[in-house]
Amino acid sequence: MKKSFGVAVFVSAMIVAGAVAAQGMLVDAAADKVIAKYQAATCDQLKAQKSEPPTEKEKIALDLLRDDSKARVAFVDKIAAPVLNKMFECGLIP
Repeated sequence: MKKSFGVAVFVSAMIVAGAVAAQGMLVDAAADKVIAKYQAATCDQLKAQKSEPPTEKEKIALDLLRDDSKARVAFVDKIAAPVLNKMFECGLIP
C-alpha cells in the first residue's frame, strides 16, 4: 500500500514539474520575442507600435502574467534591461 502511494506521489510531482517547466519555456519564449521585437525595431516603429492594440496572443500572454506573479517576475527580469535601454535610446522614457 505504501509503495503504490509513493508511486502516485512521484507521478503527481513529475506532472506538476513538467507543467511548471512548460510554463517556464512559454515565459522564456515570450520574453525572447519581446526582446527581438525591440532590438529589430527602429525608434519610429516602436513609437508607432506603442498606440496599436495588443494582438490576441499578446492578450493571452498578458493575462498569464497578470495571474501568475512568478511568471511575471521571470518575464520582467529577462526583458527589463534590453527593452528599457532601447526605450531610453528612442526617447520613450522621459
